[in-house]
Amino acid sequence: MKVAAIQMVSGTDVSANLQQARSLLHEAAQAGAELAVLPEYFCLMGRHDADKLAIAEPFGQGPLQQFLADAAREEGLWLVGGTIPLAPDAVDANDATTPPQRVCNSSLVFSPDGDCVARYDKIHLFRFDNGVEAYDESRVLVAGTQPTTFDLDSRDGQRWRIGLSVCYDLRFPELYRAYADAGAHLLLVPSAFTHTTGQAHWEVLLRARAIENLAFVAAAAQGGQHDNGRQTWGQSMLIDPWGQVLAQRPQQAGVVLAELDMAQLSACRNRLPALAHRVL
Repeated sequence: MKVAAIQMVSGTDVSANLQQARSLLHEAAQAGAELAVLPEYFCLMGRHDADKLAIAEPFGQGPLQQFLADAAREEGLWLVGGTIPLAPDAVDANDATTPPQRVCNSSLVFSPDGDCVARYDKIHLFRFDNGVEAYDESRVLVAGTQPTTFDLDSRDGQRWRIGLSVCYDLRFPELYRAYADAGAHLLLVPSAFTHTTGQAHWEVLLRARAIENLAFVAAAAQGGQHDNGRQTWGQSMLIDPWGQVLAQRPQQAGVVLAELDMAQLSACRNRLPALAHRVL
């Protein structure tokens, strides 16, 4: 199965971001991708964290969700929509006059028919302060609580079980171990890692998640200088179950493609049955 990790440098203009995403998804589909993954916050990297509140949608309706459904259907792709802001379930979906005070940072999966088949709300909320940069996602985000997988039947007749995660989740290996326990073959990590933390930890964490769970990893990232002055690390990549990087892109928008082979995954797990050797 060919997988595309889409790298973007999203800005403050939602329409421009969607146009860029649509072009990159078309490129991925033309290159033969069956599954495409957009980065975290593909639709908006606002000047302020609270900017995402103004474009929040109730689950099941809204222009961002319609964009993802249409793109999946028109390109014939399984599409993981990076993340979009969804209003918490407690918010009245019929009241569009008042933005929610906090939102879920949600990754939605659409089938090639344009149907939404899975939703994952980011569980771990990023907080970082080194005296120069400071972030606290809990100010505007509501944390999710449930790991989520979905099954994808690829064109070669294989059934792939895919585990969903977002960015800061990458630092919490217990989430990915739960996916391994659930039989996941592929782990997705749409992200907007800062340049500081990405330079230090991004690749080593991604490769560790692949190695320890003997699973493929696809990480679609923001990568560049954004309108709000933030610098994201980029380095979108696809990694095999042995921890080898199959393809990557350092910076700027583009499509990262690789063929994932279920036979290779089975061979790795048979050669080193570490998942079966767990004690704790």
